[in-house]
Amino acid sequence: MKFGIYSSIADPPRGERLDQRIDEVIAEAKLAEEVGFDSCFFGEHHQDRDGFLPSPLIVATAVAAHTSTLNVGTSVILLPLHNPVHLAEDVITLDLVSKGRIILGVGLGYQEADFRAFEVPVRQRVGRFEEGVEIIRHCWSGEPFSFHGEYHQLENLHITPSPFQQPAPPLWIGASTPPGARRAGRMADGFVAGPSTDLANTIELVETYREAAVQEGREPLVVLMRDAWVAETRAEAEEVYGPEVMTAYKYYWRNGLSEFRSIGSENEITLDNLGRDRLILGEPEECVAEFQRWSEAVGAEYFLLRLRHAHSGGPSHERIMEAIRLFGEEVIPACG
Repeated sequence: MKFGIYSSIADPPRGERLDQRIDEVIAEAKLAEEVGFDSCFFGEHHQDRDGFLPSPLIVATAVAAHTSTLNVGTSVILLPLHNPVHLAEDVITLDLVSKGRIILGVGLGYQEADFRAFEVPVRQRVGRFEEGVEIIRHCWSGEPFSFHGEYHQLENLHITPSPFQQPAPPLWIGASTPPGARRAGRMADGFVAGPSTDLANTIELVETYREAAVQEGREPLVVLMRDAWVAETRAEAEEVYGPEVMTAYKYYWRNGLSEFRSIGSENEITLDNLGRDRLILGEPEECVAEFQRWSEAVGAEYFLLRLRHAHSGGPSHERIMEAIRLFGEEVIPACG
């Protein structure tokens, strides 16, 4: 079982500057590497009021420069907004800089503001996404290619240099709906299940993904992103992490994220109502048991832990450093 951290980078209402937050994330990544984490991932949004990170590959490069074994990745880059050739070349460059430590995670996106910033109609996102994945694969192949799609017409391209990782860096797809899970099975090297889906829904999504992957002759890789927190006591974990994650969930509910459409009122978004079978939090022994329960139920090989929430700004850097150390010293070794 492998573990990574997902770092939301935003300018929160607490007053920290974004440059300070990036310094904190680099320090958190360095500690994560020291205590046994495998990776650190970053996401992408545009026009968020809190300045949610618009360029995750740049921060991933900074983290790679301050670490030596930690994998760095995106979860997710909003692929429909990007020129796929340019993105493929950026990933090749980071793969060379990091000596083979980049994982590209891509997703459709769901916020209208993201698409408006790049003059991309939301209705085009699936077609642009699927063409983008195909083009990136061609770019990483080291072979000349042409591509003729609805959105991209490319003649006789030969992208150099080749990636450091051979035959190519891992390409994961993040999704929280059955069509997205099927798409991951058809096109990706791994499936990242969204962090706020409950256990029953996650099991269904993973089954859908596995079926599609097997049909395509792909070896399934299940990555679970989870909202997770560890502390010396469960009461402390709930006190420190509960308000932060519920603030984020209310934001997702207001923005129509699919995992929250069954919730009728914002008042229903409480730790008591949503904590069970969504969050993994508590003292170390509880967290170990929960990771094992999720792993056995879903067949997950990899967990990404979302410790900080962009839309609340917390928990604080100091608290996150404590949690990373406790995960590394008492949870990860016990999970095997």
